[in-house]
Amino acid sequence: MLERDARRRYQLELTGALVLYGAVLVGSITLAKPMEPGTARTALLLTPALPLLLGVWAIARKFGRLDEFMRLRSLESFAIAGAATAALTFTYGFLEGAGFPRLSMFWVWPVMGAAWGVVHCLRSLAIR
Repeated sequence: MLERDARRRYQLELTGALVLYGAVLVGSITLAKPMEPGTARTALLLTPALPLLLGVWAIARKFGRLDEFMRLRSLESFAIAGAATAALTFTYGFLEGAGFPRLSMFWVWPVMGAAWGVVHCLRSLAIR
C-alpha cells in the first residue's frame, strides 16, 4: 500500500472513531444528567470508552502498515514523549503539594499527544 493511501486510510479510521466518540460522549452525558447515581448511570457514563477502542484499533493498524524504519522512528518518538509526560506530570505533582490546583487524569493524554507531536516534528526536522 502506498504511504499516501495508508495515511488517508488512517485519517479516515481515526476521524470516524473520534466523531463516534464525540457523539457517544454528548449522548451519554445528556442522558446521565437526570439519572440517579447507581450502576446504570455509571455504565452509561462509561460508554464513550467503547469508541475509544476503535481509535486504538486505528492506531494499531497504522503502525502495522508502517515500514520498519518509520515504525522504529515512531516508537522512539513515543518513548521520548512518554518520558517527557512522566517528568511533567511528576513535577506537577510536587507543585500540587505546594498548593497548586489538582489536575484531572484527563490532562495526561493531551500532554502526551502534544509531546509526541512536538518530538516527532523536531526529529523530522533533524533528519532533513
